[in-house]
Amino acid sequence: PSSRASSRIWSCKMTEREEFLDIFHRYVTRPGSEKLLDWLDTKTDFFTAPASTRFHGAYDGGLCAHSLNVYRVLRSSFFEPDTDTEETYAIVALLHDLCKIDQYRHPIKETLYVGSEETTIYDEQAWEYNPNTLVKGHGDKSVILLSQHMTLTEEESMCILYHMGAFTDKEHWRSFTDAVHKFPNVLWTHHADMIASHVVGV
Repeated sequence: PSSRASSRIWSCKMTEREEFLDIFHRYVTRPGSEKLLDWLDTKTDFFTAPASTRFHGAYDGGLCAHSLNVYRVLRSSFFEPDTDTEETYAIVALLHDLCKIDQYRHPIKETLYVGSEETTIYDEQAWEYNPNTLVKGHGDKSVILLSQHMTLTEEESMCILYHMGAFTDKEHWRSFTDAVHKFPNVLWTHHADMIASHVVGV
């Protein structure tokens, strides 16, 4: 079946949040992983946030759905059992976009005044960037947030840092190429991200 069909079949068995938690619990066991998961689940909007403002996964829960699709593509297309580990693939795919936590919000549609009382009405169908996030960045932000909870290998850090490939500042292109030469999974992570967002559509 197609990737889209496979996604629908898998989703019928469990919710995307349940699937994410199942994969994480099965493969990510290093020190700090449980505290990281608790933080994601109870202190952030990871499971309800969109993946973008108006492109792939621009809906409630889109970030979790996109992360799962990247995992499916990366694991099914590029995993080499002799050289790769399930834990690294799960960490890289499921957590590459941690940078999008608390990054989006619903824009204000209108403000109503009844006497001295002010009521803000939000456009629940739209998203915009939240300018009040403390840590800025993309792949680098994901690495920073992850490193506060558990230790990453150099390969994992590079895969997450450069998962946007050449869709980043030109000054980073040489470093991206160097990282690919040292860790081919950097390129496969980028490919999986592009397939998930531009082919699968989430």
